[in-house]
Amino acid sequence: MMGLGTTELILILVIVLVLFGAKKLPEIGAGLAKGIRSFRSGMAELDQPEEKGQNEHGQDQAGKTA
Repeated sequence: MMGLGTTELILILVIVLVLFGAKKLPEIGAGLAKGIRSFRSGMAELDQPEEKGQNEHGQDQAGKTA
């Protein structure tokens, strides 16, 4: 897998700075952080089990289908 070294990261930051300007960087960073947070919370919801009253086949604990 390819990794990014220090030189590559600095080059990317310089390109972003030139394209968007210094005034836009905080807004872009905040938007990126919000997107990452939303993605992580969505992934965490997928890891949690479904409703407590249902098993993996969609049946409630009494054996009836929901």
